[in-house]
Amino acid sequence: MTTQTPRTATLNRQTNETDIALSLSLDGEGKSSIQTGIGFFDHMLEALARHGGLDLEVRVKGDLHIDDHHTIEDVGITLGEAIHRALGDKRGIERFGFALVPLDEALCEAVVDISGRPFLAWNITFPREIIGTMATEMVEEFFRALCMAARITVHMNGRAGTNAHHIAESAFKAFARALRMALARDPRSAGRIPSTKGVL
Repeated sequence: MTTQTPRTATLNRQTNETDIALSLSLDGEGKSSIQTGIGFFDHMLEALARHGGLDLEVRVKGDLHIDDHHTIEDVGITLGEAIHRALGDKRGIERFGFALVPLDEALCEAVVDISGRPFLAWNITFPREIIGTMATEMVEEFFRALCMAARITVHMNGRAGTNAHHIAESAFKAFARALRMALARDPRSAGRIPSTKGVL
């Protein structure tokens, strides 16, 4: 029986604005321990880990006395970099993933390509500016930061929704399920890189 290399990463990222410690396993059980200082953001990261099948630990000391921007964006950067490092050369992965996830009246779609080309196409709007203490505009900023650092292409679309909490949670869960599909090991690939170029 072939032993598969664990796909994990541990990062510490320090700036004048944030101090982040993050640990990630791509082949986890959906366990998480999150402390960012932003309650709703913690809730979203917990959902991302659970539905993405990721084991994720995040500890952040951020300049929340200013606002939530630096903390959320920098967690996106750090998590994206962790995904990139844990994937290695991307041999044997499915590469593509998609999901359409409802939450009551809300419905969001996510499509992921672990392409090596960072891009976010965003088409989700929110009916209010704040959820808890988190600015809804920071949902897009989080995903943009993650995509750039992970070097992945992601399309996010809001199909329906009137409740901001539901829309955000539907978006995070849709991304989690699409990422989980894309990260999965393809038993038919024989460890090949899923690209005609031979590199991702």
